[in-house]
Amino acid sequence: MDPSSRQTPSTGRGRLREVVPGVHLGAWKPGPKNSLTDVPGVLAHTVTLREQDGNVNTGITTILPRRDWFSKACHAGIFRLNGSGELTGAHWIEETGLLHSPIVITNSFSVGPCYTGILKYAIEKYGQGEEGIDWFILAVVAETFDGHLNDLSRFAVTPEHVMESIAQASSAPVPEGNVGGGTGMLCQGFKGGTGSSSRVVPGAGEAGTYTVAALVQANYGRLQHLHISGVPVGRILQQQTAHDAAAVAQQAAYDAVKDTKDGSIIVILATDAPLLPIQLQRLAKRATLGLARVGGYAHNQSGDIFLAFSTAHEIAVQKDADRYKPETEEAHKVNDLGITGLLEAAADVTEEAIYNALCMAQTMTGFKGRTVEALPLDKVRDIMARYQETERVCVAGTT
Repeated sequence: MDPSSRQTPSTGRGRLREVVPGVHLGAWKPGPKNSLTDVPGVLAHTVTLREQDGNVNTGITTILPRRDWFSKACHAGIFRLNGSGELTGAHWIEETGLLHSPIVITNSFSVGPCYTGILKYAIEKYGQGEEGIDWFILAVVAETFDGHLNDLSRFAVTPEHVMESIAQASSAPVPEGNVGGGTGMLCQGFKGGTGSSSRVVPGAGEAGTYTVAALVQANYGRLQHLHISGVPVGRILQQQTAHDAAAVAQQAAYDAVKDTKDGSIIVILATDAPLLPIQLQRLAKRATLGLARVGGYAHNQSGDIFLAFSTAHEIAVQKDADRYKPETEEAHKVNDLGITGLLEAAADVTEEAIYNALCMAQTMTGFKGRTVEALPLDKVRDIMARYQETERVCVAGTT
């Protein structure tokens, strides 16, 4: 599959590489799907909930680090850029560096049902002992706020949605835009949502290649800060619409929402590179750079929370062990001297995943008849083409 070709013919939406051919998005090539599921073994699924009256626009996005997430943990690390948000299970990941739960992303009012859904799935799938629950899970659920386009008081997400999503998770490319937990989200002045991207980084010697991938739930930011591949697209769009009363009113309404509650972004990074928890914390920090390139500032009420995990090691959990007798395990790791390519890739996939969320999202009219427009791809294409032409002229003039 061409990683730029996930266009939706019925809407004319497309990923950034489809909208702006030749756009520069870093030195590393994308994986075959340019999606989180390019990392071998990683599975994902989205449940999108929309009701006919327009007031419910929400859902869940489920990520399985591996099919057997219950008994074989991954190494993981977390970075909090700004903490106005929730990521359950974070303390345990920081304590042990282990992830042995699905990751479910949803809206701010649905953390509870999603947490319950993970536990109900585990009971249904793995049972319990004669004396009751005899296994240990701290479920991992993250959220961003979709109350502008979704009636949170409906509590539309149920534990059963989560159970269904875990069961149906697959290695297919992750749907993008107004889907899953990103269904009702806003980003950088326009409709936001779910986006994904991947990069392939060559290893040293006979190591082969490693994949780094991201999935974002983007619900933050202002139009004037939007940059695409370094181009100040947001400011240019503002200048172009300065005399368009409808466009000015729409952006004023958007800004008023962000003045009240700025929103958040969740970034999930996955890799098959053998990284230990402290290295994965370093990887998670680099999501900050990708977010900043697009125009994120981590405002006071924004929850900017990033989790990175590696599928390279399988750490046995849910097993009997003598808790007072240390037992050794072998774990190889990437040499820190050669980690730079992976760190670059983490920034690049975060950046492109946000672009894909914006480009694939569609205009939505939701709760109380509120409308948020999609990023105008025709105008983006024209702006980027002018900058690309200027760059070509400058390069030609120096040769």
